[in-house]
Amino acid sequence: MVLPHPGRFPLALRLARLARPALPAIGKVSALRPVAAMLALAPASLPEPTPREDQPVAASRGRVALLAGCAEPVLRPEFRAAAVRLINRAGFDAIFAPGEGCCGALVHHLGREEESLAAARRNVDAWSQEMARGLDAILVTASGCGTTIKDYGFMLRDDPAYAEKAAQVSALARDVSEFLADVALPAATPRGLTVAYHPACSLQHGQKVTEAPRRLLTDAGYTVRTPAEAHLCCGSAGTYNILQAEIASQLGDRKVAQIERLAPDVIATGNIGCAVQIAARTGIPVVHTVELLDWATGGPAPPALHSRQYEVST
Repeated sequence: MVLPHPGRFPLALRLARLARPALPAIGKVSALRPVAAMLALAPASLPEPTPREDQPVAASRGRVALLAGCAEPVLRPEFRAAAVRLINRAGFDAIFAPGEGCCGALVHHLGREEESLAAARRNVDAWSQEMARGLDAILVTASGCGTTIKDYGFMLRDDPAYAEKAAQVSALARDVSEFLADVALPAATPRGLTVAYHPACSLQHGQKVTEAPRRLLTDAGYTVRTPAEAHLCCGSAGTYNILQAEIASQLGDRKVAQIERLAPDVIATGNIGCAVQIAARTGIPVVHTVELLDWATGGPAPPALHSRQYEVST
């Protein structure tokens, strides 16, 4: 297994680039189609990683833990960096719990229940130690992960050693947009962009978070549009775009067609899987919602926008 391990993932992606010339031949072998799907999704290059370091602020209003994640920090480390800056700008310390690892969602999708429960227990232990020191929330920037973490209480309900602790962790878990919608962010500088907001299934259906991301973007001065059929999946769905690549591709093409009809300047979403799936099918920049909020409130422009003709110097 590669994806739950950030140390293995970059190496696998580099090897994927070497194997990409063989993609047409691999895709013709039915048993190797998941491998072909992974090769097709592998990026041409990897960004520089951002450090996993606690970021306290002076006169802190509180303390939140951020899920470090496994795929997101390798593929789009700028998501987490933007989230940390926003959390600090709102007056909160951002910390990373020692011992925290993959949330367990990917192995859970694959039916490997014991591995997913082991991941849940490891993270419950890590976050419980931080909760004992005082923690206002456990924040997640990948909504697929957030849905799983919010479910830890249910997943471990029959484990007498973990049921109560897991329920406490789930109660503290929030999507980053939920948290930011409830705290005071600095006044925003409108950037004059039209944003197509793609609501990830795991966020809108799994967590029932629907309005917070749109409201945050609108309040930050963006013109926010939602594509038709926004309730439908983009085809990423955890491991679905690897295990059921043909159907996932059809869903991805359908999703992008609806988004492109809006003629947006940028696409925003709250899940790394969706970002990868959509970006593979369009030339419109795909960013995380927090990147646009960070930019509007004093942070740098999202790296994905630098290839476009926007004013990104301020």
